[in-house]
Amino acid sequence: MKKLLIAMSILTFLFGCKKKPAPPEKPTNDAAAAEIETKKKAPFVWEGANIYFLLTDRFNNGNPENDVNFERTDSTAVLRGFMGGDIAGITQKIKDGYFTDLGINAIWFTPVIEQIHGATDEGTGNTYGYHGYWAKDWTTLDPNFGNKKDLGELVKLAHLKGIRVLLDVVLNHTGPVTDKDPVWPSEWVRTEPTCTFDTYENTTACTLVKNLPDVLTESDEPVELPDALLAKWKEEGRLSQELDELQLFFERTGYPRAPRFYIIKWLTDYIHEFGVDGFRVDTVKHVNENAWAELKKEADYAFGTWKKKHPDQVLDNNEFYMVGEVYNYGISGGRLFDFGDKKVDYFDHGFKSLINFELKNDAKNSYEKVFRKYNSLLHTKLKGKSVLNYLTSHDDGSPFDQERTKPYKSANVLLLTPGASQVYYGDETARPLIIEGTEGDATLRSFMNWKDLDTIPKIQKIHEHWQKLGQFRRDHPAVGAGKHKRLASKPYVFSRTYVDGEYKDKVVIGLDLPKGKKSLRVKGFFGNGTKLLDTYSNTEVVVKNGRVTLENDFEMALLELVE
Repeated sequence: MKKLLIAMSILTFLFGCKKKPAPPEKPTNDAAAAEIETKKKAPFVWEGANIYFLLTDRFNNGNPENDVNFERTDSTAVLRGFMGGDIAGITQKIKDGYFTDLGINAIWFTPVIEQIHGATDEGTGNTYGYHGYWAKDWTTLDPNFGNKKDLGELVKLAHLKGIRVLLDVVLNHTGPVTDKDPVWPSEWVRTEPTCTFDTYENTTACTLVKNLPDVLTESDEPVELPDALLAKWKEEGRLSQELDELQLFFERTGYPRAPRFYIIKWLTDYIHEFGVDGFRVDTVKHVNENAWAELKKEADYAFGTWKKKHPDQVLDNNEFYMVGEVYNYGISGGRLFDFGDKKVDYFDHGFKSLINFELKNDAKNSYEKVFRKYNSLLHTKLKGKSVLNYLTSHDDGSPFDQERTKPYKSANVLLLTPGASQVYYGDETARPLIIEGTEGDATLRSFMNWKDLDTIPKIQKIHEHWQKLGQFRRDHPAVGAGKHKRLASKPYVFSRTYVDGEYKDKVVIGLDLPKGKKSLRVKGFFGNGTKLLDTYSNTEVVVKNGRVTLENDFEMALLELVE
């Protein structure tokens, strides 16, 4: 009997810490892979989304034949011209499974509408509208980025892979004036004064910077379409179509033909046509807040109409998503942004989420301090809403870890902090953020470092860490949208729990773990005898005496229930 008990104890130990068999190879057939990916049991929630943000022109060149248009051939300052990235390049990476392997479930790319044709020179050398924020015509795409067929293919393939698509939209300004791009009529835009940002009015009724005409979004006065735009449409053979569509829009809505309503119509057309899932809205605080509620109303109408027309392509019951860039908004402010003389609740004007400018500073604190703070605010002041966290971006000159010396810490903070996460292209490959010879934000916008990923083992190891963590986050809404609780301080172990109706998601995560043998406390969260999988090391364990034991050289554990 004693020998039998000893044998059983040995078997129990071996079963309690065994390597799970290697998963089968991924299907090579795109349709088969897509079918598997879209059958994930975990519901998608924007509050915990893992969003990948990229500059369309700087990510991947899928079609070299569209690299030069409108005679944009003048020399430019460093990293201030077009470099060839396009919609087709993004689609290729979706097809290759790049985003799926990274655990991404939404993609946001910079605007792809037609940009000004000329270049500006404000004393630092020529700059073209490679970044997409200098609109010339909201109704069509810039051929440097691709065409509407390309965009339709991207959205359709992304949806097949279970990935949502966010369009980056601009309502408050046109592109700069150049020798090829005349200023819009004075009934449409103001060209002065330049914003001083010290009051509400000096932030909304002004130009963001010199030579960036500001749309009169506060006006309800009807205006005629600019002659230059009408002439352009006529030359392109679509004048009557555009006019007919506008007539139908204004008849349906009853809005005055004021500047903002034209642009709202043009922006929501992309929802009607392609079924995009959301907008990332640029320069939110430079527009009277009522305009955003109007944009959301029309976006909801367009999204609902598209779903009715394409029932077989509907991913879920989520409403249209809007996340706003209110520059310098921080989560500590709760629902309010303070202009000094006025406070505005943008969450009450169409926004589900705002970009959070605070995490890059919070990241200097301990994990627990960050997680506890965000958990508290998201489940009290911001309950029902969310924030989009980031550590690096295209226009923040003071990112966390600009020298890319802490890529693992960056991944851990960004992907494990409660809220939605914004992975900026190259975060996962330590793409350099300091480029010699650049001026201003251009240094943050180099071309994606694919060659480094293909050839440098150190970069490949960093990338693998982002993949493991990203997939765990995507597969578990508890990570970003759930409630946080510390289970042990040394080694640091915490839990996340997400409940929505009958769906419940529970995970335990360990950080800064010792190498070799380690014991993680899960008492009070997972009961004795519970089978868990550490997805980081691909090891199955069983809870014993309120703990699980792992033996490996990893400093992280990502524990989920074994089905």
